[in-house]
Amino acid sequence: MNGAYSLRFRLLAGAVVSLLLALAIAGWVLSDLFQRHLRDRFDQELANHLDQLAANLGIDPEGRPILERPLSDPRFQRPLSGLYWQVAVDRAPLLRSRSLWDGTLELPLDSLNDGDLHRHLSHGPDNAPVIVVERSVHLEGAPQRFRLAAAEARSALDRAQDEFDRTLAVSLGMLTLVLALAAAVQVTVGLRPLARLRRELADIRGGRRKSFDAAVPLEVKPLVDDLNHLLAHSTEVVERARVQAGNLAHALKSGLAVIANELDRVAGAEAASLRERLDAMSRQVNHHLSRARAAAASGLPGWRTEVAPVVAALTRALGSLHADRATEVVIEVPAGLAFAGEREDLEELLGNLMDNACKWSAGRCRISARAAGAGRLTVTVEDNGPGLPEGSEAVVQGRGVRLDESVPGTGLGLGIVRDLCELYGGSLILGRSELGGLKAELILPAADS
Repeated sequence: MNGAYSLRFRLLAGAVVSLLLALAIAGWVLSDLFQRHLRDRFDQELANHLDQLAANLGIDPEGRPILERPLSDPRFQRPLSGLYWQVAVDRAPLLRSRSLWDGTLELPLDSLNDGDLHRHLSHGPDNAPVIVVERSVHLEGAPQRFRLAAAEARSALDRAQDEFDRTLAVSLGMLTLVLALAAAVQVTVGLRPLARLRRELADIRGGRRKSFDAAVPLEVKPLVDDLNHLLAHSTEVVERARVQAGNLAHALKSGLAVIANELDRVAGAEAASLRERLDAMSRQVNHHLSRARAAAASGLPGWRTEVAPVVAALTRALGSLHADRATEVVIEVPAGLAFAGEREDLEELLGNLMDNACKWSAGRCRISARAAGAGRLTVTVEDNGPGLPEGSEAVVQGRGVRLDESVPGTGLGLGIVRDLCELYGGSLILGRSELGGLKAELILPAADS
């Protein structure tokens, strides 16, 4: 089945897409929050370095700025360490950290009030991007204002951000897998009642149960109740049809029996002709009542008839009926093979063929059955009699056709078998048996094993 029409696929796909979308948004929000926090922390750390620089800055007798004590962070003493400070008047550097080596911080010429902090993105040694925080201060004894700046390489900020993003991506990826697995488990557990309904439907179609279990979740209970009602109604309709067919058969046969009794009192050619017509009417009534019963039951779920017990029962009955012929009947029917229909119909089908085989055999018959795949089974009835003349297979399946009037019969057997097969969507195939006689092969619907 196409995955797009699978309820499980739709639920899982919806859950996974929702998870990916939600976690992607969460990842973006967390990364942005961390970036802001990291930038604020960098700015605060640079502001602390500025405070320490301003506290350690003094004026010599000539009015020039001097650093009375070195700053505490050792990176200021290591060349090109990524952490720098600078003291300037306007844009002219007067003092700088050892870490700047022979470079300077490029700062824009903007107006600074005492105590104001300005943040810039600028360039440091080797033209590397840096984050700069600067402040303007006025020292006692100095004729001008000084611009104090502290800077740190932006690569440190980017490196911290990249590490956080990688950790976040791995964490969210693992979380996605866990949540997807949880969603799969949830969908599996949620759809379990539907899987049980599917198994119960297979049991109903196979004849192992007559209705669905009513103990189901509330969401599917109305559907199950409707299906059970439909199954019960179908069974009731079939039973009603069977009863009506039986009543009709009883009424017709009673009337025909009365007429037959009256004919027994009449002699002559006219009585014989009426007797033949009466027998024909009786055969037609039996034939059409069999069709009506089979038509009511064919295709309905829940019918299941084991083939082996029916063959065994028919063999015993025909053995008594044809005891004078001493026919050997070989049965090759596996246990468990079942017909998806009523027992009476299977007895009608096999009874006609097996009776035919016993009548025409030269002492040996064989009944075999096998599963044919695609919900079908094949039952084969063979004998070692004379078989059918070449090209007469289709002719003898007509109602009332008999190729040999010396053997008792009505000529309706194969016609009834063919009609019943067609009602069940099957077929009857006649041919030559390996035993030498007729081979009649029934292809019928099989019930699930």
